[in-house]
Amino acid sequence: MSSVDTQARTAEQQAWDIASTVCDPEIPVLTIADLGILRDVRLSGNGETPDDGGSRPAVEVTITPTYSGCPAMDAIGDDLRTAFKDAGYPSVHINLVLAPAWTTDWMTESGKAKLEEYGIAPPTGRAAAGGHSGPVRLSLAVKCPQCSSLNTKELTRFASTSCKALFVCQDCKEPFDYFKVI
Repeated sequence: MSSVDTQARTAEQQAWDIASTVCDPEIPVLTIADLGILRDVRLSGNGETPDDGGSRPAVEVTITPTYSGCPAMDAIGDDLRTAFKDAGYPSVHINLVLAPAWTTDWMTESGKAKLEEYGIAPPTGRAAAGGHSGPVRLSLAVKCPQCSSLNTKELTRFASTSCKALFVCQDCKEPFDYFKVI
């Protein structure tokens, strides 16, 4: 790898790191990287001076919503633009892609741990992306993020956001959100 390639990769890694600081507005303890909706960050012009006369190249960020109608995507786009402009990038383009569809399998283990610490039960198991054939999948018990009991019950399939279900712990009696496996 040439030094130019190394510099370009380093610049793209720095751009990825900037995008990775943006938090999900619905679950502020998670970054969009933790959530797995940050798909790609690219610099245009391979580090050359952009046409607008700025000292940094334009940035192109690709994100995928957790649901096709996720209301947080506009706020995330605005937060990405602000983060990059604050870091000196004059031009930021946000690509919203629906395919492949987001899955909870894209969440980081660190993100799942942050959810639990925040009081939301993280998704358990693997998603059946692209359909499922074969044996019937059984639901596993959802562990209470407050007391770790498995004696929990789903109250409603949709909670504060479409990607979460509302559960209650039968032992400590506390309600909690569960981030559904998608």
